[in-house]
Amino acid sequence: MTAKKSNMKKKDMQQKNAIQSKLKKLKEEKQKLQQELEEKNDKLLRTCADLQNYQKRTEKELLFREEETKKKYLSELIELHELLKKAYEDENPKQGLKLILQNLKNFFEKEQIKHIDCVGKSFDHTMHHAVTTIEKNDCKDNIIVEEVKKGYIIGDKVFRPSQVIVAKNKEDKNGG
Repeated sequence: MTAKKSNMKKKDMQQKNAIQSKLKKLKEEKQKLQQELEEKNDKLLRTCADLQNYQKRTEKELLFREEETKKKYLSELIELHELLKKAYEDENPKQGLKLILQNLKNFFEKEQIKHIDCVGKSFDHTMHHAVTTIEKNDCKDNIIVEEVKKGYIIGDKVFRPSQVIVAKNKEDKNGG
C-alpha cells in the first residue's frame, strides 16, 4: 500500500502543481487584462477630455463669429441711422434719401442680395407666394400680374419669397 500511497501523493502533487501553474497563469492574465483595461480607460478619458475641449473651442468660435457678424450689421445700421437723421433734419431731404438708397444698394450688392424679378413670369412656388389670383382674359394661367411685396434671394437661396397676384385665364375656366 505504501507504493499506492506514494503514487497518490505523487498524483496529488502533480495536480497541485498543475493547479498552481494554472492559477499563476490566470493571475498573470488577470493582471495583463487589468493593465489593458486601465490603459483603455485612460485613453477613453483622454478622448472625452479632448471632445469637451473641442466643444468648448467650437462654442467660443461660434460666439466670436456671431459677435463679429452682429458688429458688422450693427455698424451698417448705425451708418443708415445717421444718414436718415441727417436727411430728416435737412430742408431738402431728397438728396439725403438718395444717398441712403445708394448705401443700401451697395450693401445689398456686397451681401449678394438681389430682388426677385417676377412680374410677367410664371408662378414658381419656391420663389413666390401667391396672395391671391385674379381672372383675366388677356393672360395665360399662372402668370404673375402684380408684385404685392418684393422678394429677395441671397446668393442662390430664397431669403424672402415675393408676394404676388397670379392670373387665371377666364376663358379656360368657362370652357372656351
